[in-house]
Amino acid sequence: MEKRVSEQIKAENEKKKEYLWKYQDSVRRVARIESELAEIRAMKAGTAINYDGLPSGSRQTDLSDYAAELDKLERELILERYKRIKLYQDIEMRIKRLKSRNENDVLFYRYIRRLDWWEIAEKMHYSERWIYKIHGKALAHLEIPKEFSEVQ
Repeated sequence: MEKRVSEQIKAENEKKKEYLWKYQDSVRRVARIESELAEIRAMKAGTAINYDGLPSGSRQTDLSDYAAELDKLERELILERYKRIKLYQDIEMRIKRLKSRNENDVLFYRYIRRLDWWEIAEKMHYSERWIYKIHGKALAHLEIPKEFSEVQ
């Protein structure tokens, strides 16, 4: 019985961590889309230069394909940035609801600022071991959206 409760708590904590890491996933997706946009723009800029001095025709389909791809990525970037902001606001609000300032700080530094455990310990002037304990308590007190905590 006690083992089952322990496993259930562990599973709940994993769901909570998964939810908290979603912000960093979104940050990475935004960076990836921005990188793709930069790469496509750089490729197009590189193909626009013709050094042979000979006249060349422009292929309209290439330009419209390029514009369509840029538009698609820019729309995707706007949508992902919006999702990132909403996720940040939701996670930050849930973290701020914690009564303990230490629990609040540990979750913020770990999941929003993405600091390593030793960096959090240094910043808060505690040992890493104590930071792990605070983290465990913070997860126990953190409430995540019901739809996320259900089996996905």
